Amino acid sequence: MISNFKGKVAVLTGAGSGFGLECAKIGAQLGMKLVLVDVQKDALDAAQAQMQTLGAEVMARLVDVSNEGHMQALANDVQQTFGAPNFVFNNAGVGAGGLVWENTVADWEWLLGVNLWGVVHGVRLFTPMMLEAASKDPNFQGHIVNTASMAGLLTPPNMGIYNVTKHAVVALTETLYQDLKLVSDQISASVLCPYFVPTGISQSHRNRPSQLKADKPTKSQLIGQAMSDKAVGSGKVSAADVAKMVFDAIEKDHFYIYSHPKALGNVQHRMEAIVQGHNPPDPFKERPDIGDKLKADLRS
Repeated sequence: MISNFKGKVAVLTGAGSGFGLECAKIGAQLGMKLVLVDVQKDALDAAQAQMQTLGAEVMARLVDVSNEGHMQALANDVQQTFGAPNFVFNNAGVGAGGLVWENTVADWEWLLGVNLWGVVHGVRLFTPMMLEAASKDPNFQGHIVNTASMAGLLTPPNMGIYNVTKHAVVALTETLYQDLKLVSDQISASVLCPYFVPTGISQSHRNRPSQLKADKPTKSQLIGQAMSDKAVGSGKVSAADVAKMVFDAIEKDHFYIYSHPKALGNVQHRMEAIVQGHNPPDPFKERPDIGDKLKADLRS
């Protein structure tokens, strides 16, 4: 919940592309001071130059969000340069598919590191800063947005690790929201649950660290990559559209941010099955052609 963004400080991870970059653009246009964080140097440099062209005061840092030391150094730099941030966007994320038993330990470590630990580090390092600022200034306003996914509310097959990380982010953020309401009226939180939006996430393996090198992809992983490329690339809702939704949610203190509300029908089917004790429903109930093709490809 931030009523006036001018002069406020925003920390955005994954700021070199996708939602992070588009939120940075809006922040710059609103007169915010920006801390841009990414692991890809060329994308980060381009984002920094673009935001400076828009007139924003910018601090850019090359950071692996899964790394505790990197994130601690980032938090220290933010505190010393700008003070407590008002908007923290824990947004950096990577994707991977495949049948869940075929994923390697390296696959698990990479996705858990970026998608979950990146958010954990952002929450544990910046929330205390914001609470301290709020205790000293009754006019301080802060908001934390964590990027999850519709995969954090569903369990689509052939993408198990991703589902696990995003379910964890939803649970973490819901708890963060409740915890904040216990101690402060000045800081709130939201969770972003996008569906298929054209961003760089389907090609996130470009930034996979060498120490977590992928094995030769299995058949299910190749199928999952192809499906992801097609679904993400054909998305009609843009990253810029989602960024506008994020800022609207911050202003209105809305917790759940959905890029595709129509996909909530699948979530409702899942929740009803949980409450009624039924077996998990078909995640492709509304698009059986997709499920039929995936099954046929895997069994061929």
